[in-house]
Amino acid sequence: MIESDELLAVRAAELYYDETKTQDEIGALLGITRWKVGRLLAQARELGYIRIEIVHPRARRLPLERALRERFGLADAVVVPSPSDSADLHERVARAAADYLGAMRPVPRTLGVSWGRTLRDIADHLSDGWATGLSVVQINGGVSLNQRVGTAAATAARIAEKGRGDVTLLPSPAIFERLETKLSIESDRTVAEVLRTAAAADTYLYGAGVAGPDSALVHSGYLTAADVDVLVARGAVGDVVGRYIDAEGMIVDPTLDERTVGLGLEALRRAGRSIAVIAGAQKHAVARAVVSSGLCTVLVTDEATATALLADHEPSSAKQHTPEQELLGRNAP
Repeated sequence: MIESDELLAVRAAELYYDETKTQDEIGALLGITRWKVGRLLAQARELGYIRIEIVHPRARRLPLERALRERFGLADAVVVPSPSDSADLHERVARAAADYLGAMRPVPRTLGVSWGRTLRDIADHLSDGWATGLSVVQINGGVSLNQRVGTAAATAARIAEKGRGDVTLLPSPAIFERLETKLSIESDRTVAEVLRTAAAADTYLYGAGVAGPDSALVHSGYLTAADVDVLVARGAVGDVVGRYIDAEGMIVDPTLDERTVGLGLEALRRAGRSIAVIAGAQKHAVARAVVSSGLCTVLVTDEATATALLADHEPSSAKQHTPEQELLGRNAP
């Protein structure tokens, strides 16, 4: 594009986006046809002179979603703008996950759910009647060892209540001190039936925990901060349904994993639909492990996390612009 046309494209873009002029009005002001105005606007986008941002808190970053699907082979992705106030981040992502569930077709017959703050927030944001006749099953143990008694059960029950269905709870702690106790509990007819129901669910919904003292497993009394420090030294980046994984999505401590009650990671990898809801800078590493190792088919996250995941997989020559900028630049008006 010669310099005169370049400046004309910038002026056309200013009039179109800042002054909200129509293409006919711009053509009259600049002394060119409306067809040339359209071409100039398209060229301005292609050259990266224009960036379009939708700032509503429930807006979605569609270019980043497309990039995540293509890069990681996901069936779907939901990316919401990262708020300036980090305190709003979890609520925004939880609301997006609730919106996604409510719009999901076909509606799940059996939904397997984990527990924790993320799932609790999603349950709060679900609309009453978001599904009908839904069966919800708890997929990992959650009987708390401290004052947060009932959190896991209450979350599963609330999701089922709002889905006008029933709930099956897993009456077990997440982690046992002794393997023999865990094996004995799993052999109980009631617990075994819950685990069979969980393994047969057609959809899974879960969050991911950080590998640090803020872990839900630490707050619930299953592990100490020192225990998690040992796991981190072995390569842990976070936990998924109570199981600590490394950057490759593999179990970091087989002995601890053997004492953990609930759905195994391979069941998530085999699932037709598994929805991971992960957001925040502290969880970039575990989010990367989840999407790169096939632990989810759908990711619900925030813009900063999505950008970090994509940047990690960009060739060095392609890092001059963000994936969202590049994709926005290709779109026609």
